[in-house]
Amino acid sequence: MEQTLLISNILLWLLVIGLSVAVLLLARQVGVLHERITPVGALMIGKGLRVGEAAPGFRLANLNGPEVTIGGTQADGRSTLLFFLSPTCPVCASLLPTLRTLVRQENLALILASDGTPDEHIGFIARKGLSDLPYVLSTELGIRFGVSKLPYAALIDAGGVLRAHGLVNNREHLESLIEAEREGVASIQDFVKRGNAQ
Repeated sequence: MEQTLLISNILLWLLVIGLSVAVLLLARQVGVLHERITPVGALMIGKGLRVGEAAPGFRLANLNGPEVTIGGTQADGRSTLLFFLSPTCPVCASLLPTLRTLVRQENLALILASDGTPDEHIGFIARKGLSDLPYVLSTELGIRFGVSKLPYAALIDAGGVLRAHGLVNNREHLESLIEAEREGVASIQDFVKRGNAQ
């Protein structure tokens, strides 16, 4: 009986050691795969303005207060995140809390932009608690920035120069705009290409 118990204990310990080795090997493989996956970032569609160009100047009515100026030098010295959305876009609505957190962390000005009639947006502003944010309606603004799909964002520096833009479906995409500006590249994809070329 004692011998059977001893053998079963030895077999169990061998099994535990074997499973531990397997877990370590799998963890190593996950690390290798993680290194091979490149960051995606916001998708630039290739339409509209180019990064490094001056953003077009707009002076637009704000549904939540005084007129808003887009483009040109900003008196407060902050970059502006221009976020294009629609009341009927569920992804746009899901990104609103993330936007608030991100602009607060990065000390950015945030302007929400859409098109259509004010009636369509007043209820959306009330439902989502957006009355404290600048909210502009302009079809021409979207055309000038080359917006064809939503949600879309553009980062304009304090000097009025477009630093990054693209489709943004999650926090990683939004953060990639800020990283692109920090690294001085048009997009995270360009940064990865540049790194692979070296």
